Amino acid sequence: MASRKVESEIKHLRDELNRHNRLYYEEAAPEISDREYDRMMERLTELEAEHPELASPDSPTQRVGGAPLTEFRTVTHAVPMLSIDNTYNYDEVREWDARVRRGLNPGEAVRYVVELKVDGVACSLRYEKGRLVLGATRGDGERGDDITANLKTVREIPLVLADDPPDLLEVRGEVYMTNAELIRLNETRKADGEKPFENPRNSTAGSLKLLDSRICGQRRLRFVSHGLGEANGLTDRSYFALTQRMKTWGIPVSPLTRCYDSIDAVIEHATTWQEKRNTLDFQTDGLVIKVDDLAQRERLGYRSKSPRWTIAFKYEAEQAITKIKNITVQVGKTGKLTPVADLEPVRLAGTTVKRATLHNADEIARKDIRVGDTVVIQKAGEIIPQVVRVEHEARDGSEVAFVFPTHCPNCGAPVVRDPHEVDYRCSNPPSKCTEQLKGRLRYYAHRDAMDIDGLGEKLIEQLVNGGLVRSLADLYRLDVPTLSELDRMGKKSAENLVAAIEGSKGRSLDRFLSGLAIRHVGVRMGEVLAERYHTLETLRAATLEELEGIPEVGAVVAASVHEFFHDPDHVQLLEDLAAVGVAPTPFKPLARAGSLPFAGKTFVLTGTLPKRSRPEAEEIIKTLGGKVSGSVSKVTSYVLAGTEAGSKLEKAKALGIAIIDEAEFEKLAGV
Repeated sequence: MASRKVESEIKHLRDELNRHNRLYYEEAAPEISDREYDRMMERLTELEAEHPELASPDSPTQRVGGAPLTEFRTVTHAVPMLSIDNTYNYDEVREWDARVRRGLNPGEAVRYVVELKVDGVACSLRYEKGRLVLGATRGDGERGDDITANLKTVREIPLVLADDPPDLLEVRGEVYMTNAELIRLNETRKADGEKPFENPRNSTAGSLKLLDSRICGQRRLRFVSHGLGEANGLTDRSYFALTQRMKTWGIPVSPLTRCYDSIDAVIEHATTWQEKRNTLDFQTDGLVIKVDDLAQRERLGYRSKSPRWTIAFKYEAEQAITKIKNITVQVGKTGKLTPVADLEPVRLAGTTVKRATLHNADEIARKDIRVGDTVVIQKAGEIIPQVVRVEHEARDGSEVAFVFPTHCPNCGAPVVRDPHEVDYRCSNPPSKCTEQLKGRLRYYAHRDAMDIDGLGEKLIEQLVNGGLVRSLADLYRLDVPTLSELDRMGKKSAENLVAAIEGSKGRSLDRFLSGLAIRHVGVRMGEVLAERYHTLETLRAATLEELEGIPEVGAVVAASVHEFFHDPDHVQLLEDLAAVGVAPTPFKPLARAGSLPFAGKTFVLTGTLPKRSRPEAEEIIKTLGGKVSGSVSKVTSYVLAGTEAGSKLEKAKALGIAIIDEAEFEKLAGV
């Protein structure tokens, strides 16, 4: 009979695991690492095994994943999407290998496929007669969310399969985001006043649950397959051989997948990836090891939640111990004060870490972080350094509690805090706080805003520190002689910058609004407002009630926009910008994809184009509704060929695909 203490621990673990499931799957806001979560799950599994009388069908140990989101249609998986048992040590990998061999005939050879465990969101793609008819999340393993519209925005996912695929094929795989895309996305989220995503996986989860697939499409998600669900007509008995056939159908397959005849070779492979994984532009927290022979898989079978023929080996989260030398406070473009820990340099996940964000005053208080503390740090999502915990037992009494400043460390103005927010802000306008001004200049010049090429961070430092620029309007008063006198600015560079500044005067309204650094207004919200009001004058005249009534805006953004355009300092700024010739042009949203000239067309590019780079050509194709593929198939519409074209050109000729040069491409595109 279990004691009350055991009952209490089991209840606590279930409540905590359910809470963390909600935070991870539904809110994309995790509080703990995967390893901490796994430790809690292992402890609960252990207690329930010791006390079966306390087992419950609604325990987290009986679940595969998070519940489906209510905003999407719920679909039932024809073949359940089960979870995979995982381990963090090689001894348990060897024990799993022994169990596999015991489940087969004595002396029977076993071959293993090893795939990188991409850190993303598991999804299922259902193809009927070669066409994508359904894309779904894993959900609870039995039922998931129909996110077909969002998955269709992922470039790697083929809408139509090539090379005579089976009549029915259900592809299982991982949707993920690259590290570079996370950085780009977080810049936009910060500009919109939204909390940055902590890691690529949670940004992917947040993107896939968006109701507007257009926004999801802007996130540049990726996809890689790692298995199959329901399928008809497959004769392959080797999973690895099947992955090679999948590539011919156009399904993304990782080029890093390997096959081995022994578990020792598998473990050696895992060891080599311990460090190599940090060189990838996507996150991977381990490897998935699978029996290759599909007939052997059938004989090995399944447990209630997971297959017996596969296991995930996960690397421990890389952590390091260092000391906090000092805590400083940075001032952002909207006046937000962010505390940052200056650390004794330490190597972590392949880089030297010297600083870590402390987020806000509440975070410092919650973790009781002090100057001089010995701390454990890790990279959130292996990108952003953060303090995991303080080693309190290492304190010697010399540590100093950090007192959050009551005045701006840059300009000395009192700091203020909205009762509904966690952040403190400088009360001065940017014209009186140089750090705010520098931040606004950087964002104003960004290519997603006014796109002023040549106005970099070091130049902005010189302009502001030298008193040459005291507001955005002062940019337009700069001349070549003045700029030529600055460090690393010759006459030619000065001329180019003056031309770029002049050229920004007529940017579209959406980009101008984004560049103003209005709180909660970034690239997307700038488009929403510009599409609704067309001109700056009509937007400035909008009432709070009108703004609140715009779909996608809401009360918080509406209040921020209304306040900005009625603040005396901002009113003066807009008048000054108008006086120097800044006149935003009306926003022209793209036509719907179906009316664009390349809608439904798939292009393959090969060779070197004479007039533009391949990324520039790809951007034109996508802007005009087309798709770019990396391989030629029967569904290819055009092959755009430049000089030194390779095998893609020969395959296009063999298949009778239309081959065009850049001049023909320009005629089709109207550029």
